[in-house]
Amino acid sequence: MQPVIVILGRPNVGKSTLFNRLAQRRIALVHDTPGVTRDRKEVTARIAGRDVTLVDTAGLEEAPPDTVPGRMRASSEAALRNASLALFVMDARAGITPADRAFAAWLRRARVPVLVVANKAEGRAGTTAAMEAFELGLGDPVPVSSEHGDGFGNLHDEIAARLGPAPEDEEEAEAERPLRLAIVGRPNAGKSTLLNALLGEDRMITGPEPGLTRDAVAVQWRHATGGEVRLVDTAGMRKKARVQETLEQMSVASTLAALKEAEVVVLVLDALLGMDEQDLRIARLAEREGRALVIALNKWDAVEDRNAARKRVEDALMTSLAQSKGVTMVPLSAATGRGVDKLMPAVRAAYALWNRRIPTGEVNRWFEAALARHQPPLVDGKRVKLRYATMPKARPPTMVIFGTRADVLPEDYRRYLVNSFRDHFTMPGVPIRLQLRSPRNPYAEDEG
Repeated sequence: MQPVIVILGRPNVGKSTLFNRLAQRRIALVHDTPGVTRDRKEVTARIAGRDVTLVDTAGLEEAPPDTVPGRMRASSEAALRNASLALFVMDARAGITPADRAFAAWLRRARVPVLVVANKAEGRAGTTAAMEAFELGLGDPVPVSSEHGDGFGNLHDEIAARLGPAPEDEEEAEAERPLRLAIVGRPNAGKSTLLNALLGEDRMITGPEPGLTRDAVAVQWRHATGGEVRLVDTAGMRKKARVQETLEQMSVASTLAALKEAEVVVLVLDALLGMDEQDLRIARLAEREGRALVIALNKWDAVEDRNAARKRVEDALMTSLAQSKGVTMVPLSAATGRGVDKLMPAVRAAYALWNRRIPTGEVNRWFEAALARHQPPLVDGKRVKLRYATMPKARPPTMVIFGTRADVLPEDYRRYLVNSFRDHFTMPGVPIRLQLRSPRNPYAEDEG
């Protein structure tokens, strides 16, 4: 059974906004009018590295049982009975109300772990106001801004601490979940031959003619040392100008869909030809979709000057694909099988980095050192003040930085932060997302 996390609180404190932010999609209707949520909503979400059932409830109100608010409260109480953790949401701007105190007392009697979430805690003033929630007697409050996404790295860490380690059967289920691996590349680079070499059988039709594979073909495979893999061989992707026939257009669409569903992408290069613009285009697509990347240098046995061949590929990546800095390259020959045994360990290593999540404390220690080495530049004569950083999610690793005017940070400084993060935490070849958050200026007037 997945842990059940129930979001509770009086009306209009931002429960549904918090629910949508944790679910990472807009599910619950959000409006300033109190009482918009009447029926509790449930969704499976990925929080603190685990699948959980997230429940949004109606606002807690003191009311007779036969009224609509009374029935809404009864529904919330029923949800709490099945909860593994309750997130009690209060409005940091409004402060603690008598209703908050009454419901906090009720929660203390409920024998369910409770985490106080002080919502609407934007900026330093909001964080200071959130500390008032200590008075509720439910432990340390976590200040967040559900509207702006502030504080969610800390919230994920606190949820993980309350839920405790995943049970062995859940860890086993996670370990048994197949790794989704897509093999992509230009026509005739040797993708199907590589898949056959990995499987140890002639599963795919191969030959010297380009374009033999027409559709993305999925094969469930148990790797000898690494567990289950869902291996997808795809059609070769030619330049867009050459994709003319309807059938080939469908093949390319199938390949794109397979790439988007993959977790790790193996880009197969013909090592005799090196990396051309179409290979770079495919690599950029994998990067844009946030997939871990491994490059297979196929036909390596036929390459005479191997150092020069490898350097040409490295130079092409360095010039045109900054996010793939340090990507793993595996020289192999799919036809003879030589070097193929090195591919899956490289895939597993890339997958582990892609899944890696770094605690907020470590992220901020890196962030402070990065700022000390190189301060943000002035923009329009004004200083950009960056305050703190979190890593709210992996798959791919995503870094969120908060600060005043953070959204106008120049592109070269953004690259500096990403490269510094990658180097400090040793995450070569993995796409890293950078999101910047600035507090909204309450004095700024809407234009128009």
